[in-house]
Amino acid sequence: MSGDKKNQRQPRPERLQALRALPPHVVQSLTKEEVQAFLFEDEWPDSMAEKLKDYLFDE
Repeated sequence: MSGDKKNQRQPRPERLQALRALPPHVVQSLTKEEVQAFLFEDEWPDSMAEKLKDYLFDE
């Protein structure tokens, strides 16, 4: 083993929980890159924001 698991980022638990709470058809509509952005990035692609518009709210 070359330590690959050490270098992998762990998603924030609340983001993983939110992804799991989405309806299956919404999750299936997300690309691999969008799922990665959902779990790890602070800025999301416009395409993903459009797909999730019914589930987002402003703080």
